[in-house]
Amino acid sequence: MTIHRNDLELALAVQETGSLTKASEKLSLSAPMMTKRLAALERTLGVKLFFRTTRKVTPTTEGELFCERAKPLIENFLHLEDILREQIHEPSGSIKLVSTFGFGRLWLGPAIAEWSKQYPKVRVDLRLTEALPDLAAEGYDAAVWLWAPSLANSAKWSSRLLANNERILVASPTYVASHGKPTTIEELAHHECLAVHESDDRGSNWLLTQGGKKNVTHNIKIKGSLSSNSGELVRDWCVQGRGIMLRSRWDVSKLISTGTLTRVLPDFAMKDANIQWLAPFRPHTPLRVSLLRDYLVAAFKAMPWLPLAAPQTKRPQRK
Repeated sequence: MTIHRNDLELALAVQETGSLTKASEKLSLSAPMMTKRLAALERTLGVKLFFRTTRKVTPTTEGELFCERAKPLIENFLHLEDILREQIHEPSGSIKLVSTFGFGRLWLGPAIAEWSKQYPKVRVDLRLTEALPDLAAEGYDAAVWLWAPSLANSAKWSSRLLANNERILVASPTYVASHGKPTTIEELAHHECLAVHESDDRGSNWLLTQGGKKNVTHNIKIKGSLSSNSGELVRDWCVQGRGIMLRSRWDVSKLISTGTLTRVLPDFAMKDANIQWLAPFRPHTPLRVSLLRDYLVAAFKAMPWLPLAAPQTKRPQRK
């Protein structure tokens, strides 16, 4: 009994699409040829791999086992091809990434564009979203995500810290002139606070950690007349003087340096937004993926969104 690579690819295509027609399109086969090859594979194995109805094709118990074992074999084939191809030629192939809208547009996108100048044969597909997908199930090579260090340590993926980051409190000079600056954490309750609501209701509660020796975390319930699921819109409201905002340093550092926004309660920050590289566990990482990962580690390590320190002038030495 001989099973070939194209047999494995055929079974996986049927499992993934749940349809012989869609599987045949994916493999560039005619529908009759697809049916013929699947029947031949089942005869060779002596078991039925899929239940077929007019609406859906689902794997049998034996089919589930066959596909489960076939997937890592195909991944190893692809990895071997990558190694041989990249040893003979320059890195090539595709990389599928996902990131959040804000960081992906402002910082990750430009960094990838710069990296791709070195490796023009690598195709990078960057998807932007606010909900982290199932990386392995949806075929992503990695995610660049903002997350607390503890959440990055998951059995679902391997992680690499790209840059330290935190969310800080900011307001516009116009708001401060009208309402004043809070001097204690408790005074936030008397201010207009701008909330960002993403996939849950965390925007209404700010977990603010006081730096220095105290390192105490306060759970502050905020209130205000404006909120949105768009962080960029909330930032615009903040610039217009509508309230105090909690926002990542990478998004507001430039606005602070130009005087458009000012820091509020500078001893406090929300420590939940480190920038992480998350990748699904796989036996081998393609060279093109590791090259991009290492480039981003180097590019973001210095946190380029922070303003450069002013050069110190040397005092003339006394003679």
